[in-house]
Amino acid sequence: MTAAPPVARRRLAPAVLIAVGCFALGLGAGALSSAALADGDAAAEPTTSAAGEAVPRVTASGAPDVSAGEGTVPAVEVTTADIDGPGSITVVVNKVRPLQPEQYAPEDLVTVADVPGDATMREEAAAAMTALHAAADAEGAGFAISTAYRSHSAQANLYAAYAAEQGADAADRFSARAGYSEHQTGLAADIRADGCNLEPCFADTAAGRYVAEHAWEHGFVVRYPPDSEDVTGYIYEPWHLRYVGLETAAAMHESGIATLEEHFGLDPAPEYR
Repeated sequence: MTAAPPVARRRLAPAVLIAVGCFALGLGAGALSSAALADGDAAAEPTTSAAGEAVPRVTASGAPDVSAGEGTVPAVEVTTADIDGPGSITVVVNKVRPLQPEQYAPEDLVTVADVPGDATMREEAAAAMTALHAAADAEGAGFAISTAYRSHSAQANLYAAYAAEQGADAADRFSARAGYSEHQTGLAADIRADGCNLEPCFADTAAGRYVAEHAWEHGFVVRYPPDSEDVTGYIYEPWHLRYVGLETAAAMHESGIATLEEHFGLDPAPEYR
């Protein structure tokens, strides 16, 4: 298996900093309206779960071998962000921070326009995803959406299928339990490229390289980065994008901080309590 190349850090250009600042102050031109383990080798062909979704394969030891990061970067405090409210675009959901209420369902779900996959997301995130796809496609790095919003019941069924197939310990490394899933927020999407669906190889596709470099420009982060399972609780998922808004995405890009837990100064969440 070929290791995913480290993503180069880039300083924000002054014009971008001004644009982000204007967005944060409400001075912009307008508000933005907007997996799975299996026994065996990571390079094996993906399988399909009993729940009907592709199951990515990784090595028994976990995430693919990737280069180490550039060192620990102090957390950037963002005091205005709401990380608790289920309807906040900066809500942090992980194994120790379930949605409250756990059966939360967004009220502003829309179909993601002009992106293959017939997926739904919250309106602001959907518009940002459409813009990201258009920018990527223009560079020959187009992608499709495998799955985006999932309801509490859909997530419960999917997790149960994975746990039945591979055991709860394995399932917990790539699939969230109902009430603990970013997909339930309507702000997350798993994307795919031709020939690679929910596998580490996505990082080596044109689409994978593009979103690793440019997703932040549209308010998205790669939520489960390499070498971060002890922080996020999940294997490296280069295909899993989470919308957090332009301000937070730009701040994380500028600081080099890769996870929401570290960005907001939260404790690691490797396991359920």
